[in-house]
Parts: sequence; C-alpha cells; structure tokens
Amino acid sequence: MVHRKTATRKRKRRRVIRSRPPHLLTCSSRSIGTAHLFTCSPAHLFRGKAAAPPGGRAEIRLVLGDCIHGLSCLDAKSVDAVVTSPPYNAGKDYNTYDDSVPRDEYLAWTREWGQAVVRVLSNRGSFFLNIGGKPSDPWVAFDVLSVFRDLLVLQNVIHWVKSIAIERQDLPVRRRTDPSNPLAAGESVTFGHYQPINAERYLNACHEYVFHFTRRGNVPLDRLAVGVPYQDKSNVNRWTIGAKDVRCRGNTWFIPYETIQNRDKDRPHPATFPVKLPEMCLKLHGLSRIHLAMDPFLGLGSTAVACANLGVAFVGFEIDKKYMTESCRRVAEALKKKMPRS
Repeated sequence: MVHRKTATRKRKRRRVIRSRPPHLLTCSSRSIGTAHLFTCSPAHLFRGKAAAPPGGRAEIRLVLGDCIHGLSCLDAKSVDAVVTSPPYNAGKDYNTYDDSVPRDEYLAWTREWGQAVVRVLSNRGSFFLNIGGKPSDPWVAFDVLSVFRDLLVLQNVIHWVKSIAIERQDLPVRRRTDPSNPLAAGESVTFGHYQPINAERYLNACHEYVFHFTRRGNVPLDRLAVGVPYQDKSNVNRWTIGAKDVRCRGNTWFIPYETIQNRDKDRPHPATFPVKLPEMCLKLHGLSRIHLAMDPFLGLGSTAVACANLGVAFVGFEIDKKYMTESCRRVAEALKKKMPRS
C-alpha cells in the first residue's frame, strides 16, 4: 500500500512538471573558444536553424524545460540529426521523473514527444534512438519501436555492445601467440562494463539498441567515417571499396563506459551513454550535412559534448535543473579543451 501511494505521488509530481511553463532558467550566453554556449528556457529559444554567432562559432543551446514544449518553438524540418536516449520505463531513479508509470501511459507519452521530433526532423535527417530495458521486462525497446512504425522508417538497427567476453580459441592463430595480446596468456578476457544480474533466470545485460530512423529510409550515410581497418590486408586491393584500408564497421558497436570511481560524483544520472556513441552517430550521418543536431532528453549532456567536440550546432532539452547544471559544466569543459593553447 505504501508503494502504491508513493508511485501515485510521483506520477502527480511528474504531471505538474510537464504542464508547468518551463521558465526556470535565467538566460546566459558566453563564448568559449570556437563555440558559443547559450542556456535558456523555451520562451527564449530561437526559431529555425541555428545561426552562427559572431566570429563563426558553432552554437550550443541548452534549454531547461520540457522537450515537447521546447520542440514546438523550432521550425518544422529544421533539425538534421537527433541523438537521444529517453527514459526506459524501467524504474530508474531519476530526480524529477517517475520511470515506473503504467506502460500504456508511457507509450502514449512516447508518441507525443516522438511526433514532436518527427515534425522538426529534416527530409534527409537521421534520428538515432537509444533504448534499453531490464531483463525482467525485455519488451520495452520493441514497444517503443512499434510507436514509431507509422511515424518514420527504420533504416538501421545498431547494437551498442557495452561489454564483451572473447575466448582465446576464437582468435586467429597468429593473434593467439602474439605476446602483446592479453588473450595470449589466458583462456578468455572481458572488455567493458556490464550490469550484473543476480537472478538465475536472466543473463547479464551487456548491450542496448540504437534504432536509426529516417523519413523514407533512403538517407545516404558516411559509413567509412566510423569504419574500421581490414584485418586481412589482402582485401585492400581485392575490393575497390577497400582501397583506403577501411570498411564499414557494421551494426555492432563496442563502446564501453569509462571507468569511474564514484557514481554519484562522476556520473550522477541513472541512465546515460558515453560521448563516443553520439559522436559515432553524428559522423555516420555525415558531419557536413548537419546544420543543427538535437537531443530532447539531454541528461548529462553527452550529445551536447559530442557536438562541442565535433563543432556541430546543437540544441538540447532537460527538465531537471541538477542534470542541466552538470550538462553545462561538461559542455564548457569540452569547449575549453578545444581552445588553442597560447
């Protein structure tokens, strides 16, 4: 009974947040190196594609407020790349969002923000949607996928591998005996970090999905921008496409989390992705074709940091002030690292 009351109270709190006019942040603007960091509420959000500030700087706009309201402030078809990871409805402990609402309510909300994203996605734009779940509820990713079935075309399915175990016997013979190979001295090795599952019914959670949506399923991609070298160098000359010793990486991306010492301090968010994930998504779409990138669920700002690193104009939305503060810090830090040394 206590649990039901608590859940009801959380749901009411969430609804208040979504309906309240999100004028929570005093606008601020500052230039950092080759970019311009602008934080505001949706009431002050620009319309249309991001105009370059004075000096040719890329513009990073972080908006404190609900994304559905914020997206309504953007012009239709003004965003070329969306990379995001919404709440999974998996009971994660967010500050201001209840992640355990009834599934039908969650999917109705997903459709609402999904339609808002579709409205602003350009004709040749890409929408990369990272979604996971929990072993006891593996349907959530597919339920979310079904919401978008009549909104967009599923062009690619990418498997984000967080951890992988490789056995020595599965390597080519020459690599088994290579002294520089960590597998040469043992039978197997595990790379990356995984979510341990104690229940005997389930396997450890080592991967999540990244669904790549477009309007018509015909958007060309810069596959070699995230390509990998040929293992067998004889293929370089054998195939015309391999002339530069690089091939398409495929749809399995091994991207581990960075090792951290203190979760509350180093990653104060229950569900975030490494910066490398949005960087690869943006490169795959093609950086030269991105006038504006967007993340409706900013979280700790990984997509914003990726855009800062790549020099891409960006707008992102976040309802939680604590997460927004951390996003601003991380983006500012990324921009400072790109400043030329005097």
